[in-house]
Amino acid sequence: MYKNVRAEMSRKGIILEDLAEALGLTIGTVSQKLNGKYPITLDEAKTIKSCLGVDIPLEELFEEAV
Repeated sequence: MYKNVRAEMSRKGIILEDLAEALGLTIGTVSQKLNGKYPITLDEAKTIKSCLGVDIPLEELFEEAV
């Protein structure tokens, strides 16, 4: 799970539906990607970062929780 992505979503009031629409994916697929069941592509990561409107490096934003 990407705790920093989830935290930024919460701060910005962005829901899975918002990311799904921006990515052209279903809400379920986005949920599974954010939960680590499927990989997130570089393009998807850039789109998510853009949707969140954050100035955090991708490496930090998508740091995996252990």
